[in-house]
Amino acid sequence: MPGVLVECDPSIKSIIVKIDSADHAFIVEELDDQTLVIKENMLSILKQKLDDVLRETQNVPDESDMD
Repeated sequence: MPGVLVECDPSIKSIIVKIDSADHAFIVEELDDQTLVIKENMLSILKQKLDDVLRETQNVPDESDMD
């Protein structure tokens, strides 16, 4: 199975690990706290899921916006 080397911040890696924990469909191997090997055929799906998670965390409304 071909894999793609992905380097990212530890915070992003932890989100990827959390996404993968549901069905273990993405990560081939965790090399260190900033490096993963991802299944090549699943990379685009993982990117979309990561974008969705990041968008959700950034769109939390502030209480000051609810006036």
